[in-house]
Amino acid sequence: MSGRRVFILSLYLIISFTEIVSQNNFRVMFYNVENLFDTFDNPVKDDNDFLPDGFMNWTPWKYRKKLRNITSVITAVGGMQSPALVGLCEVENDSVMYDLINRSPLRAQGYEYVMTDSPDIRGINIALLYQRHQFKLLKSTEYVIELGEKNRRPTRNILHVTGLIINGDTLDVLVCHFPSRSGGQKETEKARIESAKALRNRVDSLISKRDTANIIIMGDFNDQPNDKSMSAVLRANCNNIPSDSESSETKNEKELFNLFRSGEIDNDKGTYKYQGKWYINDHIIVSGNLLNAKNPIIVKNSEVNIYAGDFLLEDDLKYYGKKPFRTNMGPRYNDGFSDHLPIYMDLIINAP
Repeated sequence: MSGRRVFILSLYLIISFTEIVSQNNFRVMFYNVENLFDTFDNPVKDDNDFLPDGFMNWTPWKYRKKLRNITSVITAVGGMQSPALVGLCEVENDSVMYDLINRSPLRAQGYEYVMTDSPDIRGINIALLYQRHQFKLLKSTEYVIELGEKNRRPTRNILHVTGLIINGDTLDVLVCHFPSRSGGQKETEKARIESAKALRNRVDSLISKRDTANIIIMGDFNDQPNDKSMSAVLRANCNNIPSDSESSETKNEKELFNLFRSGEIDNDKGTYKYQGKWYINDHIIVSGNLLNAKNPIIVKNSEVNIYAGDFLLEDDLKYYGKKPFRTNMGPRYNDGFSDHLPIYMDLIINAP
């Protein structure tokens, strides 16, 4: 082999190795997009409000604008590089996901997707977008949440996606959308507790099968970090979370940690605003292994961020300050984005 060819091959190997040694731009995002429905009737689901002649007067133009708006949010959260993984909830079906990644400006970012087929009466589902050059899909499945309450409407399935990242490690991602508080917090709490039990059982099963469990759970849980479903049932610790520089190899990888710390909960910060009060209903939760400084994959600064760009907010005229700039206010078209704000975290990936 000529000296020039040896030099070129060596340079290629050095560049490739450098990329694997440290990757700081693996961004993970979650976003409740608020009613991404197409304009076609699904006869087995209650989607009549989102038809051109329905209550929301949901026209093809509004639908296409909604796709462009979601693209704008994902692009803004990604910054200089698209998020590697994007969890979404309140998406109707395969049709809207296909349109999002192929018939909107998002097509330039090269996403694939997997999604649920939930028994939710309205027909809303959960999806995960992933970039194939950053996440190699191995398997996806979904879990039905059996609610014991009589006459309780079925809820969304849990989406579980397993894939390989650039250093060859396995990442397990679970995306959730727990039952809402519609009807009252206390009256609906049992449904979220049962959902949290089902999720915890899946996590425990996963940990028992993995030598090293790298687990990310994200979603709209309709509860805050200190609420019973999250802290006592799911057992997602939101206290004493170390920074990545402080984390210890003794951190129990079988524990779950909610990256929203309990001390961050106040009325002026959140992902969802109701009657003038902000709530943290959207969460990213990780296994303790991802907070271990010696693990090849760690959460950067052990933190999650709320993306609250100015374009996602509007004046809250009834209460004070700002509120999410929604797509609709009841049947009135508002030309906004969602009633939730997106959240994200970054992973630092090193060679094993």
